[in-house]
Amino acid sequence: MSTTVLSSTRIRTRLCASSSRHGCLSSSLPAAITSLLSPPAPAGNNKMKLSVAPLALVAFSPAVAAWSSAAAPFSTRSHAFATVLHSYATEVAGEEATESFRLGFKTDDTPVSPWHDIPLEGSDGSYNMVVEIPKMTKAKMEVATKEENNPIAQDIKKGNLRDYHGPIFWNYGCLPQTWEDPNEEHPELKVFGDDDPIDVVEIGSKALGMGTVTEVKALGVLAMIDDGELDWKVIAVATDDPLAEEYNDIDDVPDAILSGVREWFRWYKTPDDKPLNGFGFEEKYLNAAEAKKVIEETHESWKKLRSGDTDAGKLWIGK
Repeated sequence: MSTTVLSSTRIRTRLCASSSRHGCLSSSLPAAITSLLSPPAPAGNNKMKLSVAPLALVAFSPAVAAWSSAAAPFSTRSHAFATVLHSYATEVAGEEATESFRLGFKTDDTPVSPWHDIPLEGSDGSYNMVVEIPKMTKAKMEVATKEENNPIAQDIKKGNLRDYHGPIFWNYGCLPQTWEDPNEEHPELKVFGDDDPIDVVEIGSKALGMGTVTEVKALGVLAMIDDGELDWKVIAVATDDPLAEEYNDIDDVPDAILSGVREWFRWYKTPDDKPLNGFGFEEKYLNAAEAKKVIEETHESWKKLRSGDTDAGKLWIGK
């Protein structure tokens, strides 16, 4: 059994990624690979299947090989976390890489939900991010919104555990106490929410372990359209990361990173014979102020869900 204990000053993690302090991976990839990150924008929602998956090509990069060995997801490290209202611990049940694996959250030996019980807001305008997928890993882990107490589990599609076809180059997770309402149509984009907490792509220099709760600064947001559903991607940086001093808004983030994130999410499902994902607002990132508005809207949707004003369907929303 692996346990993560969160105190008022430190998070000590036994189930996490390494402490790699490299910069954005896309800047160190060979030109032949980085060129795959900026293909011409597709016309419409055409279905495309590649003979070689773009994400699989990272195997040709020495830089990626170095990252992969450095970012082993089960080493030991610590994470700073400035503002804590309660003490949390994570506990593993089941076996890694099986359908039985669960990473649950507790406080004072009482199970809690990372979706409903961890507060959205941190300190000084930051937000609390729950890390589901550490950077440079491939297992598609997520908060199980339909299970009691919403542990982190590996997604299953058609009876098979789901993995990305190549590693994700950033820390990926969600903001607690948010929900993209599938019953509410976006007034401009004319699509409905994807029935999940809002996603976060954390672009800092460090790998963060699965189950880590860390304060992040929202820099902007991208409106991804996935299978006809609105799937917002908040771009953020951990407040304790050195890059947080440089990044305060979306225009502070290098274009190589922004393009890399957008193209990764555009193409990542194509090896499964899925269509390219699209993006609203002419594929542009909205700035930090707009990101805060989107986060607040999803927080209000979550409040209605939790109060019972909105039908929860099969979602677990607590007692």
